Amino acid sequence: MTAEPTTAQSSRWPVPPQDGYTVDDLFTLPDLPPHTELIDGSLVFVSPQRDFHSTMIDLLMTGLRSTAPPEVRVRREMTVVLDRRNAPEPDVSVVRTEAITGLDVTRYQAADVLLAVEVVSPDSEARDREAKPHKYATAGIPHFWLVERTGTDQHPVVRVYELDPVTKAYALTGIHHDRLKTGVPFPVDVDISAEALAAL
Repeated sequence: MTAEPTTAQSSRWPVPPQDGYTVDDLFTLPDLPPHTELIDGSLVFVSPQRDFHSTMIDLLMTGLRSTAPPEVRVRREMTVVLDRRNAPEPDVSVVRTEAITGLDVTRYQAADVLLAVEVVSPDSEARDREAKPHKYATAGIPHFWLVERTGTDQHPVVRVYELDPVTKAYALTGIHHDRLKTGVPFPVDVDISAEALAAL
């Protein structure tokens, strides 16, 4: 004999549709936790943020905004619609200025995103390293950065990728340890040292 779910359980945990959720569901389901993502038709809830995650995002946001040209804007933790079943929320995005139509915008289309950045957390490691880069590349986002901590001192490292138009996959173009310096999607020069993080 199986127990029937209680009313409290039924209202707390929505039963997913047979074919999974869509982008429309993501923006209309009530009471979803902040920063919920849609990956392959499944809702993904994020764990509480660690200080490294938040501080690294702040460091990159400041660095990117200091050199961003007028035709782009830098945004933090905004949903990017890749297709009807995938709407992740990169930690940092560089989007075309014309995509920002007002302060009530809740999402951007992949075609308007030039760079997606993921700062790896323990609970999102597989998604950030494998699932999301593949999906960003398939959607045609030209640049992707993966930020992690490495070594015994847990030093920040930024891996920079560029979309290969032939293979439709990302190719690694640089690994940056103390200073992130690159010319794409626009000239960027950011101090990513442990000292820079500690100063925030």
